Amino acid sequence: MLGLGADLLWADMNRLLAFLFHQGVLDEQFLQLQQLQDETSPNFVSEVVNIYFHESEKLLRNLRGLLMEREFSDYKKMGIHLNQLMGSSSSIGAKRVTNVCLAFRAATEHNNRPGLDP
Repeated sequence: MLGLGADLLWADMNRLLAFLFHQGVLDEQFLQLQQLQDETSPNFVSEVVNIYFHESEKLLRNLRGLLMEREFSDYKKMGIHLNQLMGSSSSIGAKRVTNVCLAFRAATEHNNRPGLDP
């Protein structure tokens, strides 16, 4: 019975991943990440994704803090945080996050405050 439950979970996960690829949320880099997982590190992907979420949360908190400043002018600092988020997103295949970072970074390069507002 445990085997059937595990099979159903795998099927659900595969459907979810297919949906995320179809929606452009993930790209082929995520598949390469999955290929690094093996019997010696069966939780590799989940560990990498957990680290990504933890670090991204910090970066997003920093970005939000910069955007909340009334007299925001530190576009360079904003660009540094965006580059970090973009790099880590790209490395795990988070395509949509990477694309949003590119757009935000373009706004920071032109010191375009309205382009940074949600």
